[in-house]
Amino acid sequence: MSLEAISFDRSNPERVSVKVLDQLLLPYTTKYIPIHTIDEGYSVIKSMQVRGAPAIAIVGSLSVLTEIQLIKHDPFSNVTKLYNPTNWEATRKVLNERLDFLLSSRPTAVNLSNSLAEIKTILRSSNDLQVFDRDLCRYTCRLIDEDLANNMKMGDNGAKYLLDVLEKDGFKDEFAVLTICNTGSLATSGYGTALGVIRSLWKDSVAKTHEASLGLDNEKHAKMDHVFPLETRPYNQGSRLTAYELVHEKIPSTLITDSSIAYRIITSSTPIKAAFVGADRIVRNGDTANKIGTLQLSVICKQFGIKFFVVAPKTTIDNVTETGSDIIVEERRPEEFKLVTGTVVDPEDGSLILNESGEPISGKVGIAPPDIDVWNPAFDITPHEFIDGIVTEEGVFTKNSDGEFDLQRLFK
Repeated sequence: MSLEAISFDRSNPERVSVKVLDQLLLPYTTKYIPIHTIDEGYSVIKSMQVRGAPAIAIVGSLSVLTEIQLIKHDPFSNVTKLYNPTNWEATRKVLNERLDFLLSSRPTAVNLSNSLAEIKTILRSSNDLQVFDRDLCRYTCRLIDEDLANNMKMGDNGAKYLLDVLEKDGFKDEFAVLTICNTGSLATSGYGTALGVIRSLWKDSVAKTHEASLGLDNEKHAKMDHVFPLETRPYNQGSRLTAYELVHEKIPSTLITDSSIAYRIITSSTPIKAAFVGADRIVRNGDTANKIGTLQLSVICKQFGIKFFVVAPKTTIDNVTETGSDIIVEERRPEEFKLVTGTVVDPEDGSLILNESGEPISGKVGIAPPDIDVWNPAFDITPHEFIDGIVTEEGVFTKNSDGEFDLQRLFK
């Protein structure tokens, strides 16, 4: 069963319930944060308690829905004081301002921008609060359901494409893949993008092994038998989240540092045949913004002839921006680099240290001089020259003979 980053109870469309898994406490503590307002949605997105471009868009949209329902049903709440529910035009004006505020939480991830643009369209066409609530609820439910369905399509599309390429190359052995950041169930509504491809590759491997054990297929086939997730500095989504998901799914894996990619490639007993990464924004020419370290990974893969794939839904496509040089790259606070946050353990035996309630304790440890200047971009831009394919729910897009992507079919 996949991990659940977003708990969404839609059994009563008039009073939905939303809770977000606090990913800063993983992998040792599982705690869900209730979301009732746009401010709370902004907070969990900005602090990276929830992250991953699809999940950010979903949580942002749900926070708008819960705020609308709060002002409908609780006239004495603090957030209701921002609105005049009896005056729809005044309410609509405040909502537009609130949506702009929400967008500022993570400006690089285009999924959030696209979702909020859709919500603004719904807002313009609504003639009262009741209609807006109804149409917004339908939109958010569709957003979540389509994300999950598209993730599964992407997973199968990417897995089939790689296996077909390996078969055409005559490769029929076990292989490993690389990935960076977290692109699984914790970054989406479920299954994942890049980690979804890895999940599909593992299902294929398990099925082939089972058929061979029953004597149903005695031929050798290419099959994935190992994953090397990168730790993903400086915020460690790879070690805290991707490693957590791989262990949960029982997919054979070995965590490696961001600085050991090249050495791992040349020393791995199992040949590494591909890298799968997610995306926070893909522009018209295929240049891609993703977690810092992705560019480095793509350059190393190019050097060693390893296929490099970006995996993302159509909602991650920016059909306005022409090249990666025009993408605004978010920079994070220096403290996220200079301080490491984690769960406190006993230095002697590694056991968890618990508080009076029996819960693990979180702590911060300084790893750099307090006065050192820090450059801490959250993302980097991978030029399309280093990308072999873009995997979407519509299929796998590759470059033409001129080395250019044609993503026109993905543009709305």
